Amino acid sequence: MGRYETISAKVPSELKELMKQLGIKPSEVLRKAIEDEVRKRQVQKIKEEVREIKGVLDRIPMEDVVRSIRVDREQR
Repeated sequence: MGRYETISAKVPSELKELMKQLGIKPSEVLRKAIEDEVRKRQVQKIKEEVREIKGVLDRIPMEDVVRSIRVDREQR
């Protein structure tokens, strides 16, 4: 993450004033919220992909998996 981009957000004036009074830096809060949301959606996407792959893997007999592993080990 070498480069940075600027993202802006509109908030009510009262909220901005409260943030200022409380010493809250909006850039830090927004950055963390965006990072958390990206991470959450990446996990969701991976879970969906795993579900799809699991459906395919469930159709492969365990004997074929074991046999394939043995053949691979013997070739080394």
